[in-house]
Amino acid sequence: MVPIQLFNTILLPLFFSLGALAGVLIVSKNRKTMWFCIGLFLISIIILSGLLILQEPDNTRNKLIRFFIYFIINIVVTWHIIKQVWKEKVVDRKVIVGLIAGYISLGFVGFYLFVAIDLLYVDAFTGVYIHQDLDLKHLNDGLLYYSFITLLTIGYGDIVPAIPIAQKATILIGLIGQFYVTIVTAIIVTKYINYSILNMDK
Repeated sequence: MVPIQLFNTILLPLFFSLGALAGVLIVSKNRKTMWFCIGLFLISIIILSGLLILQEPDNTRNKLIRFFIYFIINIVVTWHIIKQVWKEKVVDRKVIVGLIAGYISLGFVGFYLFVAIDLLYVDAFTGVYIHQDLDLKHLNDGLLYYSFITLLTIGYGDIVPAIPIAQKATILIGLIGQFYVTIVTAIIVTKYINYSILNMDK
C-alpha cells in the first residue's frame, strides 16, 4: 500500500503530468499547439520539482496552478481529438476509437473543472463521497465519478453541486455530454452508414 501523503504529494501530480505528456503526443501534428502544451507541461514539472526540493507543503495555490495547467492541456487535447474525428471522411476502427477517446476526454475536462471549483470554494459539492475531511485522493475519486455521471446525464443524486458556480458547471458538462452524443456521434454514425452503402454498391 502507498502512503496517502506520498500519493497526494508525489504520485498523483506525477500521474497527471504523464497524462499531460501523453496528450502532447496527440497534438504533435500541430507544431504551435504542441509547443504550447510542452511549455505548460514543463511549468507543471518545475512546480512539482520545486516543491520536492524545497520540501514545501503542497498548498492550495500550487494545486490550483497545476490543475489549471492540466485543465488547459486537457481542453486542447480533447478539442484536437474531436476535430480529427469530425474531419475524417472514412469511418474505420481508428475513428471509432477516437470517438470514444473524445468522450472520455470530455469526462476528464469536467473533472478538472470540478476540482478547480472545489479548491476555490469550500463545500462547493456535497454528498456521500464529498466532504472536507477526505484526503485529496478520495476527493478526486468522488469528483471524477461525479464528472462522468454528469456527462452521461445519469444523475444519481449522491453528489450535489451546493453553490451557483458548481451548479452552472454541472449544467455545462451535462449539455456538452448531450451535444457530443446527439451531434458528433450521430454524424460519425451517418458517415459510417454512407461509407458501408458505397462499399456494398462496389
